[in-house]
Amino acid sequence: MAKIIPFKAVKPTRAIVGLVAARPYQSYTVDERESRMDYNPYSFLHVVNPGYKYSQEVTGNERYKLVRNRYLEFKEDGIFVTDQKASFYVYKIVNRHKQVFSGIIAATSAEDYENDIIKKHEETIAKREQTFKNYLQTVGFNAEPVLLTYPDNTIISDIIEDAQKNHAEFEFTMTYRDTHYLWKIDNEETMAIIQEEFKKMKTIYIADGHHRSASSFLLYKDEKQKNPDHNGSESYNFFMSYLIPESDLVIQEFSRLIKDLNGLTKEEFLIKLDANFRISNCGTVPYHPSKPHHFSMYLDGEFYSLYLRKANYKFDTALDKLDAQLLYKTILQPILGIDDLRNDSRIEYVHGKHEMITIKTSVDSGQFKVGFGMCPATVQQMKEIADEGLKMPPKSTYILPKLRSGITIYEY
Repeated sequence: MAKIIPFKAVKPTRAIVGLVAARPYQSYTVDERESRMDYNPYSFLHVVNPGYKYSQEVTGNERYKLVRNRYLEFKEDGIFVTDQKASFYVYKIVNRHKQVFSGIIAATSAEDYENDIIKKHEETIAKREQTFKNYLQTVGFNAEPVLLTYPDNTIISDIIEDAQKNHAEFEFTMTYRDTHYLWKIDNEETMAIIQEEFKKMKTIYIADGHHRSASSFLLYKDEKQKNPDHNGSESYNFFMSYLIPESDLVIQEFSRLIKDLNGLTKEEFLIKLDANFRISNCGTVPYHPSKPHHFSMYLDGEFYSLYLRKANYKFDTALDKLDAQLLYKTILQPILGIDDLRNDSRIEYVHGKHEMITIKTSVDSGQFKVGFGMCPATVQQMKEIADEGLKMPPKSTYILPKLRSGITIYEY
């Protein structure tokens, strides 16, 4: 039974929300960040990059304290305003490719995370979890929701659709050409119906934001232990999430670029591949796989199709069927000697609809020796892997929608 609750969001005013909202801090180059901060005093980047004010890079706990100061200044200056009543928020994104995502921003339960009602499919790094937990404890807010997905539900969809018939509280378009809309749901009866529908769900799934949810869970454990009067209603028992139906979730693939053939010649490499794959040389004609367990490869100026010889490979778990795992177990690890997909400097990842062009350009430049493409994972695969308690390899999925920071803020 999934538990969600309404909360009093801290939000920018309608007049400036488009100036405040920002992509995640790490997604900007240094030049991009500085350019936006030079010309936009309202950008949320000023909050999360407080050293800009002093033309100095600050890190660790000193940075966290300054983030807290900048956030309070934004509230004092009226840039951020706290809602008077706990609410759910219908949030719609229409991206530059006209893909539409509609869901509900709510506070989700840390206990549900602990009890595996909120399922995970991605491995997290303990150091990153701890770092972000410390950040949350110091700054006292979370400005970017975790992306969760739930089974399509007619009642919830009807509520979302009805809300969108009203005038949106927010409607703005970013320079990235994605348009954002926000509606508030504060009717007690409607909120109770939403909560009841989620209670009927045995599981919901993290689509994106595994480290944020893991850090929020660590915060919950810490604060619960420190609080002798803990009763389960405190804000630290929950974390902000954007919940969208499975049919709205879009999963794209990451392609792999490898810097060398692990000491093999081209011919030796192809012979080793032949043990597990049926190989066809497509010449200079780009090939992109259209079926699971089919891969594209670009090597030495030529495209290849690789079809798995299924008789040589066992599908014992849901993870075994995932193409990113299959590529790792049959090529990257045994032939190319890449054991650590997260930290090995010999591998890089690319995504996007032009990834085959990127692969070709990168290999032709000599920076990389070979590139591989694959079909994207499905939502069903993601769920099955999570249900079995397994974890996907790094960069197995590129999830849409991508969320913005600073539109709704959850305070601890």
